Amino acid sequence: MSFVVVTPELITAAAADLASIGASVDAAGAAASAPTVAVLAAGADEVSAAIASLFGTHGQAYQALSAQASAFHEQFVQIMAAGTGGQGGAGGTGALIGSGGAGGAGGLGQYCGPGGTGGNAGPVYGSGGAGGTGGSGIGGDGGNGGNGGKAGLIGDAGNGGNGGQTLAGAPRKGGDGGSGGDAWLIGNGGNGGTAAASGTRGAVGPGGAGGLLLGSSGQNGR
Repeated sequence: MSFVVVTPELITAAAADLASIGASVDAAGAAASAPTVAVLAAGADEVSAAIASLFGTHGQAYQALSAQASAFHEQFVQIMAAGTGGQGGAGGTGALIGSGGAGGAGGLGQYCGPGGTGGNAGPVYGSGGAGGTGGSGIGGDGGNGGNGGKAGLIGDAGNGGNGGQTLAGAPRKGGDGGSGGDAWLIGNGGNGGTAAASGTRGAVGPGGAGGLLLGSSGQNGR
């Protein structure tokens, strides 16, 4: 088995390196802005005009993607720097890596509560926790399922909790399914929770978004 050791000092140094790389990329993007967006004037014929328009459109698309990449890079550097918290030992590193815990169930009672929200993962790596199941209502509505926790930069998001049953029947309402958590860069979104079918059926929980780079969106609940 292989082990990877990460210390707060290494993360701080990596964040500084990433910030330096980001500054270089921003400078290169600014230098390329005029040549890629401001295309030379087209000739008098229609073909030249069409070519100039095509290159101008591609240049604008490049600048838009460059702006999105720059914003993502800045956010990632901030998370890397904040995760260490200026602390030594394992405390700072633990804030970056780890999976969220599952939310608790809503219990049983006349006025039951919703399921707990799943915990969010560490911002660099980890999976979100599953949402808790909504409580069962004895004389009232079922509790809603808890929402799934968000994933880290790499990892899968948590599934939404199922809605709680109502034991009173219609017109009392079964609990709604919780929303699936969202993935970030690489990972799958959480599935939405199932709606309780007892009484008046609750609403299904929506699936969470998949990773921006790689991953599938979660399925809606049933």
